[in-house]
Amino acid sequence: MNITILEGTIEEVVAISCQVPEFKDPYPAEEYHLRLKEKEHLVLIAKYEDEPAGFKVGYNKENDGSFYSWMGAVLPKFRKLGIAQALLEEQVQWARSKGYKSVRFKTRNHLKPMLIFGLKNGFDIIEVIPYPGVKDHRILLEKSLK
Repeated sequence: MNITILEGTIEEVVAISCQVPEFKDPYPAEEYHLRLKEKEHLVLIAKYEDEPAGFKVGYNKENDGSFYSWMGAVLPKFRKLGIAQALLEEQVQWARSKGYKSVRFKTRNHLKPMLIFGLKNGFDIIEVIPYPGVKDHRILLEKSLK
């Protein structure tokens, strides 16, 4: 298995996100620049045998000791190869090295694979944010880095 995790660019992230079927309206580069501006952040790109396969973007959202893992995805043809796991491990290692106390992410109730992935990796559900449709409820998860 030839997975490489590198720090990448917003342009690379946008190019990958436009190929993710779960993203109905992927964020444009401007939204990434706006969210990451003047905040400590990390943009990771995963390559599988030198082909872009996924990404993970996070930043210091709350200034409360947590690192917010905002966006991430693996392209369908590269799923089940350990890429999401490699991206998460790199992000957690980086956040720990920067002194963050936890990593948080939010998912939607209908994105069961992401919810299961978080739970399997030691994240706890810390909040459920109701939306009109139960499938659209947002679920906030957190993993302690202690």
